[in-house]
Amino acid sequence: MTKTFLARLTAVAAPFVLALGLGSAPQLAGAQTPAAPQVAASAAVAAPAPVAVPEKPAAPVAAPAATAKVDNPYGVGALWSQSDAVAKAVLAILAIMSMGSWYVIVTKLLEQMRMGRQARAVDNEFWNAGTVQAGTARLAEGSPFRFIADAGMQATQKHDGLRGKVDFADFVDLCIHRATERVQRRLGNGMSLLATVGSTAPFVGLFGTVWGIYHALTAIGVAGQASIDKVAGPVGEALIMTAIGLAVAVPAVLGYNWLLRRNITVMDDVREFSGELHSVILAGSAAA
Repeated sequence: MTKTFLARLTAVAAPFVLALGLGSAPQLAGAQTPAAPQVAASAAVAAPAPVAVPEKPAAPVAAPAATAKVDNPYGVGALWSQSDAVAKAVLAILAIMSMGSWYVIVTKLLEQMRMGRQARAVDNEFWNAGTVQAGTARLAEGSPFRFIADAGMQATQKHDGLRGKVDFADFVDLCIHRATERVQRRLGNGMSLLATVGSTAPFVGLFGTVWGIYHALTAIGVAGQASIDKVAGPVGEALIMTAIGLAVAVPAVLGYNWLLRRNITVMDDVREFSGELHSVILAGSAAA
């Protein structure tokens, strides 16, 4: 009986206990909710403020390389465009001198090389011929050796009249010697130009130098002050004139000395041929 009564009492009281528990749960939650902001506030106070880290300055961006070409206001081009008629005339004279000297150097060198080949041809062809006429025909047209051989042959044919009163050996020697001297004069053509350019080009450049200094002094007098921008142009013009004069003179002097030495070597071959030709002609005339 007692157990039955307790079971029934428990079944009746269970809903009331459940309702009471559900009613007290919001109150407990409300009591605990205000504590959260307090904890957050205390955490905010306790936490140290973040230290600002200075940002690393960005590396400077390299400027693009300048591609525009800066013109030199004191170069040769500026000298020609800004100079007066006198300076341009000096430059033109020096240019003509330079071209003339180089033309002579190149042409004389080629002529000397050609005569060297012709001298070797004389040894291989002329002296192996049966007669002077046959040997002369083997030589190239325009060759100085053929010119001398023709002069020797003509001497044997012109030894008559007043010329016949001269000894035959002396007359042949005279004709061959005259032809040899003509070859030497022709070989020396242009050498005087090299000597003239080598001796006068520095003074022509010096004249341009003096003219440039005159312009520098004039610019200083007009400006009233010796600033670098007023003096640089005329002084640079003077220095360029000096350099050009030396650049024209030095090759001319060196070329003159070099070609003169080569002329001596070539003329030795020519004179050797002339002497041997003279002896051959005299021997052939005596045999005839």
